[in-house]
Amino acid sequence: MILTGSEILKNVQEKKIVIDPFDEKMVNPNSYNFTLGNRLMIYNNYVLDAKKENDVREIIIPESGITLAPGYVYLGHTREIIGSDYFVPIIRGRSSIGRLGLFTNITADLIDIGSINQLTLQLNAVQPVTVYPGMQIGQVTFWTTLGKIEKYNGKYNGARGPVASRMYMDFPKDAS
Repeated sequence: MILTGSEILKNVQEKKIVIDPFDEKMVNPNSYNFTLGNRLMIYNNYVLDAKKENDVREIIIPESGITLAPGYVYLGHTREIIGSDYFVPIIRGRSSIGRLGLFTNITADLIDIGSINQLTLQLNAVQPVTVYPGMQIGQVTFWTTLGKIEKYNGKYNGARGPVASRMYMDFPKDAS
């Protein structure tokens, strides 16, 4: 079941949900609006390899904004640290952002229980679109679970700022 806005607020106050910084005005009927942090990461090569650590560069988003171009994967991050040891957060772009042609986390919306991070956002622009640090870019919902809770303890734990793919760590090391 999804938590309502009042349940999100109650569980933030009881420290069962982490949203830091928290702004009560960002609570919706069944979600919380999160904001874009001030850093982006972009891959240096157009062709990416899942078995390798791909080269990236970091870009600071100025207060005047930055225009995202089509054809690239931009990795942003939430300004907020978000997560829970009790509920499953699911993130998605706000409809206002989608209406501008900016896809946000199309394939990576589920945050495991116990993963409490600045969340990395996968951003893809259909056409050029300017984004700003601190803008409301997405929403997080919180879901109850059924069964024994096992907390996440993976390769993205404790992330701050955008984090590039670490999928290469899933492949066995070459014996060469």
